[in-house]
Amino acid sequence: MDEFIPAYLIREQAAVGALVTFGVLRIIAAAVGVSRGWRVVTLERCFMAIAALYCFPQLFDLATQLYRARVAAAEFEGKAIGCAIALFCAPILSHRLGFE
Repeated sequence: MDEFIPAYLIREQAAVGALVTFGVLRIIAAAVGVSRGWRVVTLERCFMAIAALYCFPQLFDLATQLYRARVAAAEFEGKAIGCAIALFCAPILSHRLGFE
């Protein structure tokens, strides 16, 4: 089935999934962090580590499985781009909402 799905569709789906997941979770974590007195820097570092763990399975597939490299590369690129956009834009939105 992987041969019939274009790489750009896999990349876009992974990017949107990561963007929504990390964007929503980052805003919820900011709201909880404000109420509990957590530092924003600690929260950002935790989300960067979680984003790296989120992208690790595709990076592992890319490094070890040559027959699945095209799909793994597209998934990794999409997840990395989605996480980067979410972790850049979510603090702006949560600041506008008054959580940071």
